Amino acid sequence: MNFWLFKSEVSTWSWDQQVARGDAGEEWDGVRNYQARNHMRSMKLGDLGFFYHSQKEKEIVGIVEVIAESHPDSTTDDDRWDCVDIKAVRSLPKPVTLAMCKENPRLADMVLVNNTRLSVQPVTEDEWQIVLELAGDTD
Repeated sequence: MNFWLFKSEVSTWSWDQQVARGDAGEEWDGVRNYQARNHMRSMKLGDLGFFYHSQKEKEIVGIVEVIAESHPDSTTDDDRWDCVDIKAVRSLPKPVTLAMCKENPRLADMVLVNNTRLSVQPVTEDEWQIVLELAGDTD
């Protein structure tokens, strides 16, 4: 299993909206960055990801699961763009802010800390565990 981070502006698609989709999940569409698209192309069913509110909030708020592997993005006719489908798994007990990640020396190499603009990014297993620890998530 691999781990990821999905970024979204609250005004575009929020954690509450993701949760409301239930097991049906939602297409992670509209990504127009080749590196982010390539990350989605490498995702497998069951991979987990953090759901990150960008812009003002700048915090990891929940965990999602990949429920459909890479397929054409339905929001465009341009066949260069793919997406995956994700569903909410659970909210984190407490959000983990970007500031918390930047302050933690164990997360110094995390993509989120070093490339805050990339909308879909990998997370290592160690980083995953550290973020869960910061969130007070023991599941």
